[in-house]
Amino acid sequence: MSVACGVECVLVVGCIRWAWKRCTYIGNNDSATWPAATCEEFEPVPRLCRTILAVYEPNLHKPKFPPPGGYRLNPDWVVKRVTYEQTSGRAPPYLIYCDHEHQEIVLAIRGLNLLSESDYKVLLDNRLGKQMFDGGYVHHGLLKSAIWVLNNESETLSKLWIDNGRSYKMIFAGHSLGSGVASLLTIIVVNHKDRLGGIPRNLVRCYAVAPARCMSLNLAVKYADVIHSVILQDDFLPRTATPLEDIFKSIFCLPCLIFLICLRDTFIPEGRKLQDPRRLYAPGRMYHIVERRFCRCGRYPPDVRTAIPVDGRFEHIVLSCNSLSDHGIIWIEKESEKAFARLKEASAETTTSPPKVQKFERLKTLEKEHKDAIERAVSLNIPHAVGVGEEESSTQKEEEPMEDITFEASQKHDEDASTSEAQGSDGRTRWHEVVEKLFIRDESGKLRSKRESTGPE
Repeated sequence: MSVACGVECVLVVGCIRWAWKRCTYIGNNDSATWPAATCEEFEPVPRLCRTILAVYEPNLHKPKFPPPGGYRLNPDWVVKRVTYEQTSGRAPPYLIYCDHEHQEIVLAIRGLNLLSESDYKVLLDNRLGKQMFDGGYVHHGLLKSAIWVLNNESETLSKLWIDNGRSYKMIFAGHSLGSGVASLLTIIVVNHKDRLGGIPRNLVRCYAVAPARCMSLNLAVKYADVIHSVILQDDFLPRTATPLEDIFKSIFCLPCLIFLICLRDTFIPEGRKLQDPRRLYAPGRMYHIVERRFCRCGRYPPDVRTAIPVDGRFEHIVLSCNSLSDHGIIWIEKESEKAFARLKEASAETTTSPPKVQKFERLKTLEKEHKDAIERAVSLNIPHAVGVGEEESSTQKEEEPMEDITFEASQKHDEDASTSEAQGSDGRTRWHEVVEKLFIRDESGKLRSKRESTGPE
């Protein structure tokens, strides 16, 4: 009897300790040891958040829902606006904006529309370990969407870049669902520079706002020099390792799902997570906006911290009433604007040396952080991670003209994999799915091969 009471007491104490640690864990802890970001590197974030918000507006000349201070965009510089009708559900709506003031060509992609069936199709077109790309794993549906966008807009973007003297930066920005499309689009452009007129890597940037987990850890670290993720405090999406298709299947019971994920991850060792090559992560360098403190009410003036974490990369679910609100692009735009104003004010007060020297030193620091992160990934035996020397040699090979393997072979891969995807978990073939993918019905009701219907190429 005494033994049973002792075991029961140990279990109760253990459960109380776990509950205390989980309930007192806040988003501030994820970046507690990170250095502060500088004003120069964070400057594009609030501006690009407003550009993403502009995708929601049907007419920028007469905006209906402008953020405080307006969009601060020139409507005449909007090159192209693409809606759901024009994408036919293959990608979220997006906007191409040529910012002559900052010498940037921006392709901004909106986030998930809960009322759009096509957005769910993009999310659900995936399973763990389904799509391998560039030596790692990525989200299959988001990759197909990124390929579609680039196939349709490569000529427009290439012409804009060439017509503006080949000196403008190419910026891909997206929120939530759009952040995954923008991140994978950036990887394709970096590896296939000829698609955009041979644009160099140092002129390509991606800003993933409230990023989705869309690529494996080795890719997230490898492209940290061109992809930047912006996360507001307790945002649930970058921290949820559960596949996106499972998250949004349970969107109407999301708090319950977050709690169950938190309980499950308690019993998964950190090393096991890192060694799973199929596990997806938020991409690139992280910019964490922190505005709340433990056991303190209200929002404090936001701080911005940045790093390229390898282990402990937003792996802990935060049980917070702000987990959902911190995912909204409106709140992120508002807090990033406040954070940038604070950084600008602090920079003006502490400037003691010429700005060019400071900027050059910061660039060297960013390069060193990227190399250190790559070496850290190799030392932890992250699957498919390569060292800096091997990375440089592979980069030289990528600079050579490449065939459109990514675009044509991926479509061929989808057709070749159609029969394997039509097999159920019990190993039986779902023949009705095979028929739907390989045949179509003509006007008379007879089945015809899709290849015959399209005719010879």
